[in-house]
Amino acid sequence: MRVLTDHDPDVCDAYVRSHPGATPYHLRAWLGIIARAFGHRGLSLAAEIDGRIAGVLPLVFFDSHVFGRFAVSVPFVNYGGVLADSAEAGDALLARAIEEASHAGCVHLELRHCDQQHFPALAAKRHKVAMVLPLADSIERQWNDLDRKVRNQVRKGEKSQLSIDVGGTELLPAFYAVFARNMRDLGTPVYSARFFEEVCRAFPEQTRVFVVRANGQAVAASIVHWLGPTIQVPWASALRESNSLSANVFLYWQMVKFAVERGFTTFDFGRSTPNEGTFHFKKQWGAEPLPLVWEYWTAAGQAMPDLSPGNPKFDLAIRVWQKLPVGLTTWIGPSIVRNIP
Repeated sequence: MRVLTDHDPDVCDAYVRSHPGATPYHLRAWLGIIARAFGHRGLSLAAEIDGRIAGVLPLVFFDSHVFGRFAVSVPFVNYGGVLADSAEAGDALLARAIEEASHAGCVHLELRHCDQQHFPALAAKRHKVAMVLPLADSIERQWNDLDRKVRNQVRKGEKSQLSIDVGGTELLPAFYAVFARNMRDLGTPVYSARFFEEVCRAFPEQTRVFVVRANGQAVAASIVHWLGPTIQVPWASALRESNSLSANVFLYWQMVKFAVERGFTTFDFGRSTPNEGTFHFKKQWGAEPLPLVWEYWTAAGQAMPDLSPGNPKFDLAIRVWQKLPVGLTTWIGPSIVRNIP
């Protein structure tokens, strides 16, 4: 067993695409997206045994004046971590990742796994879950499986004469206008528009942008991304004033229909905090929680990090951010959020 940092990207991606536990974020292109959009250095580790790939681990390194140096697999998205055929390959990848993190002066290494803990010796957080919905094999069956209240809200959106556009980069300006405003309202710095442009350009056949309009004005929007039989919603937003139109529910039904029509078997609503608002919104669609286990190696004397908006020390910053003009938050937000994985 050996771990390489210079393995053929196409061979590594072929391994990822064939692995049942893979996510889109294990593909090599994601390191390029993050490097171009955020300026962070990426490193792809590949475990090899007898001349064949036995596991991969993508890493992104941060160097922040506020939070210090650290590494994450994979930041800005829900999943990542070690993808391996065996415990031996996984252990080899972890050992090399710790070596690389130590050499870079990192205070911690974060691995974003799901379902179960991969490395019992590491500290772990289980503060989030993914909400996952098994899909029916037809639109009619999917509709009949919906909760009656959800169906009523979808009908309300239809009666409100909402329209839907589905496409690619041409819809990103409308998506970003909704997304940036929603992030401001939540008190969260927004990603740069370039980030989403890079995603759509790197994966034109695995990404779609959805925009819901009321009287021609974008009121809700999302991006879906997929690999294999699972389609994910990493980013979705709706303007608060569109709540009376059921724009958000209308948007999600359009995405679910898209998924069923194209033969996906699983719809991943993304991560939520158990028993909070987004958790209950997703659960009403029939989605069930899948535990997310984020595992940590920390340097000597260091504690597990807490960079989440739920950290009480960020309360004042969030309240101030919510009062700023959207144009200002869109301008300065990307320089802040680039160091919040």
